[in-house]
Amino acid sequence: MIMKKYFLTLALVAGTVLGSLSLRADTTNAPATPAAPALPAASLDQRIAALEAYIGNGDPSAGLPKDTNGNLTITAPVTVNVSGPGHNAWMMASAALVLFMTLPGLALFYGGLVRKKNILSVIAQCFGITGLVTILWVICGYSFVFADGTDIISGVLGNLKFKMLDGVTSASNGNYAYWVSQNVFAMYQLMFAIITPALILGAIAERMKFAAILVFVALWMLVVYFPLAHMVWGVNGMMNGVWNAGAKIHAIDFAGGTVVHMSSGWSALVLCIILGKRLGFGKESMPPHSMVMCFIGTAMLWVGWYGFNAGSACAADGIAANAFTTTTIATAVASFVWPMLEWLVKGRPSILGFCSGAVAGLVVITPACGFITPQGSIAIGIAAGVVPWFFCYKVKGWFGYDDALDTFGVHAIGGTMGAIMTGMLARNSANSNLATNLKAYVTDSLFQPLLVEQLKAVGITILLAVVGTAILAYIVKLLLGLRPSEEVEMTGLDLSEHGEEGYHS
Repeated sequence: MIMKKYFLTLALVAGTVLGSLSLRADTTNAPATPAAPALPAASLDQRIAALEAYIGNGDPSAGLPKDTNGNLTITAPVTVNVSGPGHNAWMMASAALVLFMTLPGLALFYGGLVRKKNILSVIAQCFGITGLVTILWVICGYSFVFADGTDIISGVLGNLKFKMLDGVTSASNGNYAYWVSQNVFAMYQLMFAIITPALILGAIAERMKFAAILVFVALWMLVVYFPLAHMVWGVNGMMNGVWNAGAKIHAIDFAGGTVVHMSSGWSALVLCIILGKRLGFGKESMPPHSMVMCFIGTAMLWVGWYGFNAGSACAADGIAANAFTTTTIATAVASFVWPMLEWLVKGRPSILGFCSGAVAGLVVITPACGFITPQGSIAIGIAAGVVPWFFCYKVKGWFGYDDALDTFGVHAIGGTMGAIMTGMLARNSANSNLATNLKAYVTDSLFQPLLVEQLKAVGITILLAVVGTAILAYIVKLLLGLRPSEEVEMTGLDLSEHGEEGYHS
């Protein structure tokens, strides 16, 4: 009896509040039109069903009566695409957390690892990318990635339906989130677009012109990031296995293993090879100038990553809770395993090892966090602490490339491994959405058909990142040149390119 009264009260309040949001036509100076026939009011059971849909992050109109055209045949609060306050609040907080990852997290993490004469160059690059990508996102980026309708390139690149964020309002867009305002969703996804090219900076730190970085990033977003993000996350994307029933590749990526880490990591390798090694690389010591700053940046990245991973559920629901849990476990395990390997091999566990292990754990768990169980996250944490460590400790030395801050070893290798392990560890018990379009691919076994689809997505991502970056790098080299003069590089980019110094003592 008490519960019945409780739901009755909730229903009446929701009906009053949400009903007040019904669309009203502006009749100022408009000709009179015949009144539309009145629709019957929603029943109490139907209003309670809409409330339950909000709590469960489901389609609010799924169980309501509709005509043959899909239009509701009752008057109900769900006639307006309203956002839910709880889910909206979580997504706004998550967006802020993801921005926190770049500014100040990544800026301090990378900044602490470079020499002190280049600390401000890293900060300027992170800030410059933040502004540049935001402008591109508003003009066309969001639309290229998330617009529905007819794609410019089918399954690969969206269209300009939402150019300049036209039509992107506080109403929700059911293609991506039933209860989150589309403008909030757009800002949340913007933060992913910002941090992805910023990750590339780690490989080319201390030796690339600021102007060249900005031009390269602008082109890279158009050629690599926007198409890849649409392929994986767009409602029509050719690799969106969860939500696109017609996807050509039935792959999954919860929060950006392919879109963010693989794209930036493999691009970083290509760009650092084309750019060449730092002056004195291999001949003189180039230690981090502030491990304290590096640790602070790492801690900020870990905190912000909860918005990155758990926020990708686009709701404050059970899937977000699971992503939060698996992210914590994998990161903690990797942050322990990496320095323990150092201890065994070098005789000492370093602070850089703890920081690198934590970031590697965050990277590898990213594509899997919302699709796997806590038990699976332990396996990912162990792998994240071992494989990227080996690439940074041994493989980089074998091949001699100057990946200054180990972007390739951590993000490319970690992201690739995460995408593959997602195909092995995804479980229906962790995310019921896997059964929507992937019943034949997710069979709760280690070598399930999904693994093959993940390998296809990995191959396409590497191909796009490597070929796209190589072409764009040579274009920018031809137009502007990539590197400053030797004198500028020796003096440091802070003073030469920005006229300031990070330290005066």
